[in-house]
Amino acid sequence: MAEGDLSSPSLVDDLYFVLHDNATGHPLLHSRLTGLVLASGVLGELMIAERVALDVAATPERLYATVQEAGGDPLTRAVLSHVIAEPYHPVGTWLLFFARTIYADVTARMIAAKLLKPPVRHLLKHQPAAPADVNTAAWPLARLNLAVQRRRTPVTQDCLLLGLLAAAGCAQRVLSEHDPPFVAAATAMLPLPLQRLIAQTKVAVGEAVISRR
Repeated sequence: MAEGDLSSPSLVDDLYFVLHDNATGHPLLHSRLTGLVLASGVLGELMIAERVALDVAATPERLYATVQEAGGDPLTRAVLSHVIAEPYHPVGTWLLFFARTIYADVTARMIAAKLLKPPVRHLLKHQPAAPADVNTAAWPLARLNLAVQRRRTPVTQDCLLLGLLAAAGCAQRVLSEHDPPFVAAATAMLPLPLQRLIAQTKVAVGEAVISRR
């Protein structure tokens, strides 16, 4: 992504596809964990596009906007508007805040973009939003698997995807060849703010898992 560019392919769309069955649309994680990881993906996408930044020198690390006006699709505008209006919250607070609604917001955006088919509700069965095209849904994970299998350094977006999967604790489950050293090396190539975003996501996921026990 170039500076300010939030055009397709979307990191968040790719992340959604990886976290769901590419045929049925059923989630692979608990909805609370999926929400946290998608929230991190939205923030990471904005960081790559240089619309928000992370002050890693602050304690705790603080997220702030680098633009004065929110633009983009409704989801992007909503997230940016919040960060612009309240630039003093730590990134962990934002993850918890956006995770409350981000799942529904991302799903709605992907349905509008015709990447997902709307959910179907019957009296005895609920079919979640399913990919409109199986190949499109399968490609992000296939791309990650190819990078791992060939030991090729992924692009920034895919390094972040790998890092978020590791933070969610599902890398071993979704990757056909789980290679923790490769994932760690790919994550280490990211700029420090993105590394810290992954670390904060891992903390939030860990706390969410503990609170469910």
